[in-house]
Amino acid sequence: MTRVLQTFTKHKLNPPCSISFGPFNSSTQFRWKKKPTSTARTRLETRTRDLKLDQLSARFKKLNLILHLHKLMIDKKRGPFVSLQLMSRWNNIIGLNIGIGAFLRKYPHVFDVFTHPVKRNVCCRITEKMKGLLNEEEDVVRDLELENVKRVKKILLMSVNGRIHVHALRLVRRELGLPEDFRDSVLGKYSEDFRLVDLEVVELVDRDDESLRVAKIEEWREREYREKWLSEYETKYAFPIDFPTGFKIGAGFKEKLKNWQRMNYVKPYDVNEVVRVRTCGGIERFEKRAVAILHELLSLTVEKMIEVERIVHFRKDLGIEVNLRELILKHPGIFYISTKGSNQLVFLREAYSSGCLIETNPIHDVRRKMLELMLMGCRNTKELKIEKEKIKDRTANQVLYNDGERGGRDTDFVISILENCHGHNYDYGASDIEDSSE
Repeated sequence: MTRVLQTFTKHKLNPPCSISFGPFNSSTQFRWKKKPTSTARTRLETRTRDLKLDQLSARFKKLNLILHLHKLMIDKKRGPFVSLQLMSRWNNIIGLNIGIGAFLRKYPHVFDVFTHPVKRNVCCRITEKMKGLLNEEEDVVRDLELENVKRVKKILLMSVNGRIHVHALRLVRRELGLPEDFRDSVLGKYSEDFRLVDLEVVELVDRDDESLRVAKIEEWREREYREKWLSEYETKYAFPIDFPTGFKIGAGFKEKLKNWQRMNYVKPYDVNEVVRVRTCGGIERFEKRAVAILHELLSLTVEKMIEVERIVHFRKDLGIEVNLRELILKHPGIFYISTKGSNQLVFLREAYSSGCLIETNPIHDVRRKMLELMLMGCRNTKELKIEKEKIKDRTANQVLYNDGERGGRDTDFVISILENCHGHNYDYGASDIEDSSE
């Protein structure tokens, strides 16, 4: 006991609170306790990065912030614009690490920041171009209603019992291209296909539709078999592999990959009951089935990407009882995780080339226009000044019209409002930021 205390004193270490003899005393725990390690975390830190997909992920994160901010502006229902004093309270809600004024100033083609002609406070509204794109997206989603029904039915066919929690679908609503009110416009409208078991569970009525039981990967396998003259043994259970630039291939890696490609497994639409490790033929085949389910789920999305945390909500319904993040990192030739931002995005590598989606769709085309409008930054602002002049004229006429309806204001006061409206500089400077912060 004395010798142990002398050791702590010699090396200037804090002795444990109480030392007792035995195999599990405090000194033993202090000396032999190892730092916990995670395989997924190690692979995430040492993975080969794809700079194009990382850049795309960062841009989509900014676009999602803009759309979240627009949703908050609409939910308040205070009119066509919102004051910056109110918007400054939303920093923690949308996850902004800079002031709301500085953020809005970076995207003048998306947000129109101006001084109210009557109240003289700084306000913000969505520009006409951005508003037009948002309306166009709603129209496209409405036109693709039958495609939305097909996507939901395919997800339900992959589930272990034909049921999916509505909350999980709600989390990936935008990724799947579903409308805001998909519970009524899709699930409720097509009652012959879907049945709500309770408030949060939707069930597929008919699971015998064989035309929907074909995975997206089967199209690629058919092309490989027909165009490259490969044997069915090589292509029947294979996946397209596309490693990022600079990926290091170790000794024996190619042989392991070839064996994994040839290994058979239970396909996503081939089972109507819970698939477990024993019935699937071992842990490797069970994991390969999980890869196939994740591959099909990403193929059903609009941009072939989804947040990892949102996929977790499908684990129980789809029968994926594995560590999803570790599974994704284990197959860098099929999936890629981007850690740009607070949320981790997983991409389907085969769907992208040089950071661009290969096979586009109408919803992606509209969102691409939103992205381009956001990336314009402060360029081409001359067109914005012309549009602002038109908006100022409309605002002035509206003020004059409202005053005529009320008939209670002095004419000189209305004229001063119009002069201030036309003479005020609408560029958002540092002085406006200081006023808004107060």
